[in-house]
Amino acid sequence: MIEKEKLKEYAHKLMFDMKDEEYETLQKEFDVILKQMEAIDKIPNLHEVSPMTFPFLLDDRSLREDEVGDYLTVGEVLSNAKHQVNDQVKVPKVVEE
Repeated sequence: MIEKEKLKEYAHKLMFDMKDEEYETLQKEFDVILKQMEAIDKIPNLHEVSPMTFPFLLDDRSLREDEVGDYLTVGEVLSNAKHQVNDQVKVPKVVEE
């Protein structure tokens, strides 16, 4: 089981917090997920199955070709940006180092 303190540490790094009972609920949910992963590990010859990387086969699908079209200039893109640095939009930092 994942310790509540570890969950609190991860939540702090992601800049949010929860009530103690919410951490307990999250602990229970992680416990279910870990048990499901253990069950999947017991499937014989699982390593021989290719992982699914797309929800459907692309063989029977046709995707449109990319086409060059109208585009915005740097000035047009930056015209609505409150903060700019070196022709780029500056956004607030959301992840701690």
